[in-house]
Amino acid sequence: MTTLHYIHDPLCGWCYGAEPLARAAAEVANLELVLHAGGLWPEPTRLPEDTRRYIQQADARIAQMSGQDFGSAYLSGLLLDPELVLDSRPTIAAILAAEAIDESKTLAMLQAIQHAHYVEGKHVVRTEVLCDIAADIGLSRDEFAQRLAQTDPSEHMHVARQLMQRVGAGGFPTFVLEREGTYHAVPHNQFAGNSDGFKQWLETAAAQ
Repeated sequence: MTTLHYIHDPLCGWCYGAEPLARAAAEVANLELVLHAGGLWPEPTRLPEDTRRYIQQADARIAQMSGQDFGSAYLSGLLLDPELVLDSRPTIAAILAAEAIDESKTLAMLQAIQHAHYVEGKHVVRTEVLCDIAADIGLSRDEFAQRLAQTDPSEHMHVARQLMQRVGAGGFPTFVLEREGTYHAVPHNQFAGNSDGFKQWLETAAAQ
């Protein structure tokens, strides 16, 4: 079995742009998709005005390249909200909590968080919002809330960073193909907006 490691952050715009690639990878036969979250925002961060403008410009580029939708509730609401706090840790903990309850929900939880943030403009660092998202993808709200409260993502983030260093990756997202103990970074950038091409590339790689 060939493994594709997907190193991401739930609050990374470029990772939201790569959502169709991750979804396509999950459909490849004989390829195990494993998610790793490295922590783009390891501490709670409030954004100064110049950083908000930079993110707006980057998001416009991501939308153009990937075809992903950035909703007005995010662009004109959340991103300009003075109460906005970016903190990767609770969102990563939420994905790990979902995975612990039902491994088949791991990618779904990541994508639901991304959509809640980038399309619906919700404060996904808040526990009640994460519990709502978990319920929306079919998990027990009470079970998820209990699991989330017990989850510390620190070690998971550390391991993800180690894997990035192993392949010389400089940022998120990074896709790493593991086969017979060897690790190779996948040139996913050339497949921006072309998830079918990415899927075909991975199918060929998995068959080798």
